[in-house]
Amino acid sequence: MAEIDSNTPPSSKNILIASAVSLLVALVVLFSFILPAEFGSDPLGTGDLFGLNALALDENPFEEQLAVHKSDYVEFVLGPFESVEYKYLLDMDASMLFSWVADGELYYDMHAEPAGLGEEYAESFEQGTGDSRMGSFHAPFTGIHGWFWENRGAQTITLRLYSAGFYINSTVFRDGGSYERELTAVTE
Repeated sequence: MAEIDSNTPPSSKNILIASAVSLLVALVVLFSFILPAEFGSDPLGTGDLFGLNALALDENPFEEQLAVHKSDYVEFVLGPFESVEYKYLLDMDASMLFSWVADGELYYDMHAEPAGLGEEYAESFEQGTGDSRMGSFHAPFTGIHGWFWENRGAQTITLRLYSAGFYINSTVFRDGGSYERELTAVTE
């Protein structure tokens, strides 16, 4: 067996072979794992096989907002067969947390109208009956976003809405008219 001298530098041939193998391994890793996970490009199909394509779809959960965060509390008393609509003006991608609670069952419709397009372009997101709903809303477009509530029963119902978000103002639609309402901060 030949003895290897540790002071002898590797030959040019060995350096080229090691460089070529390193380049080949790097290309395999790039095309098999990095491109599918980071950029959603899957030329070899390994991203789908290992579930890496989903990683490229993840969005950054942080969203910077240009508007100041606001909070609001409003209370409505709805007699039998009365209704009210309450909407916030939100820019596209603005978010809002909400919680509304009533002391009886109401029909509700959470919907929005794109700015400048009118009621015929309204989009409904959730309809139903109940005495409360809690959640978050992310405005899909600039416009007014909010709820229509209707008391379809014979008893008077009190409705309380708490919200916080990046809205600009709020509007009440009731008794055939509408008016802008100054936002009331929650103090409790």
